[in-house]
Amino acid sequence: MGQIMEQMPIVVDALNIGFLQTLKLFFVTLIGAFPLGLVIAFGSMSRFGPLKYFSKFVVWIIRGTPLMIQLLIIYYFPGLVLHTPIWGGGESGRFLAAAFSFVLNYACYFSEIYRGGIQGVPIGQEEAGLVLGMTRRQIFFKITLLQMIKRIVPPMSNEIITLVKDTSLARIIALQEIIWAGQAFMKGSHGISGAIWPLFFTAVYYLIFNGILTLLLGRLERRLDYFR
Repeated sequence: MGQIMEQMPIVVDALNIGFLQTLKLFFVTLIGAFPLGLVIAFGSMSRFGPLKYFSKFVVWIIRGTPLMIQLLIIYYFPGLVLHTPIWGGGESGRFLAAAFSFVLNYACYFSEIYRGGIQGVPIGQEEAGLVLGMTRRQIFFKITLLQMIKRIVPPMSNEIITLVKDTSLARIIALQEIIWAGQAFMKGSHGISGAIWPLFFTAVYYLIFNGILTLLLGRLERRLDYFR
C-alpha cells in the first residue's frame, strides 16, 4: 500500500496527460463529425443518383467495418503501400490520422441519425410551409430542423457516450491517450513496471466524464420537451 501511495503522483500526472489527449480527440471528432454527418445525410437523400449512391456506399463501408481496422488502414496505408506518408511523424501525425478516422467514422453514424430525424418529420408540415409561401430553405431551418433536433438527441447521446470509450482504440496506432498511459506502467514507464492498478484508475476518468456528459445531455433532452 505504501508503494502505491508513493507512485500515485507519478501515475496521476501521466493519466492526466493521457486524458487531455483523449479529450482533445473527443472534441475534435464532434466538431468535425456533426457538420460532415449532415452533409453526408443530405447526400444520401439527394435526388442526384450518383451522389446518393456514393454517399450510401461510403456509409455502408464505414458502418460495416471495425473502427480499429479503419485506424490502421488510414494511418499505415499511405506510407507502407503508396509510399507517400501524409500524416507526418511523431505524436502530432498519429493524432491527425486518428482524428481523421474518428471524424469520418462518426460522421457516417451521425448521418443516419440525421436522415432518420429529417425523414421522421411529417411530410404534411413541409407541404403546409409551401402553401404558406415559405421556401424549402425556410421550411428546413424553421420547421424541420428544430423538430429533427428533438428526435435525434437520444440516439446522438448514445453515440457521444460511445465515442468517449472508443477514443481508447487510438492506442492501436500508438497515440498516447489515457489507456496507453495506464498500460505503460505495466511495461516500465517512469521506473514503474508490473503495476496494473493504474488501469483501474483510467476507468474512473471515463466514468466521471461519461457521468457529466449524461447529465448535460439529459438536461438538453428535457429542455427540448416543448416540441412534443
